[in-house]
Amino acid sequence: MGTAELLTAAGVGSGAEAIVPSYATTEAAEAVRAAGALPVFADIDPRSFCLHPAAVTRAVTSRTAAIVPVPLFGHPVDHAGLRAVARAHGLLVIEHDGSDRDDTAEHDATRASLAARQANAAYLDARLTGVLTPATAPGAEHRYHSYVVRVPGNGRPDRDAFARALRARGVRCRVPVQTPVHRTPAFRRELWLEETERAADECLALPIDAGMTRRELQRVVSACNALGGLLPVAA
Repeated sequence: MGTAELLTAAGVGSGAEAIVPSYATTEAAEAVRAAGALPVFADIDPRSFCLHPAAVTRAVTSRTAAIVPVPLFGHPVDHAGLRAVARAHGLLVIEHDGSDRDDTAEHDATRASLAARQANAAYLDARLTGVLTPATAPGAEHRYHSYVVRVPGNGRPDRDAFARALRARGVRCRVPVQTPVHRTPAFRRELWLEETERAADECLALPIDAGMTRRELQRVVSACNALGGLLPVAA
């Protein structure tokens, strides 16, 4: 069953709230709304980009019935932390999976392609300078559906300039989450989610395909390191 059906089957509907991440696609929020409940947005852990248990706790109200976490970029959600919050407040945890991954065949990757992506990530981790490489929570396995770095500096202007410069050097890259869900017209809320806003301004996904050669990976490294992570904003 899909997330909306699971929520409905659990009795989460009209008058209830379900906590979802804003740093994701709109699908989890849409599933909550389809069940008749109200999506409530909570902030993320800056390492995993998934819901932070402490932020979820702050978002709980008397109407909260469920937590709907979303694993992002191949990093798992904090199951233990979220279950602890759920137990403390009598909530359900219904994980929304499968929507925030790359539109590639690697969604159904074999262990071999997973190992190749992880090896590629390790190669980039060891060589990239000027950007902040992905972090993995202790004990978690990162599947690297996307390899998401942070471009330090003045947020979105520096990140966007960095992306343009990489593309000019022939390196594929993309902004993984252009607009947090709580800032989209369909789900607009007047709230400030500090880590969500920061991630939306700083993050950039670099190529990590399982079939990439060492030469292709080194091309990514050379292009990134030549830029140094910071670019002046054009006048």
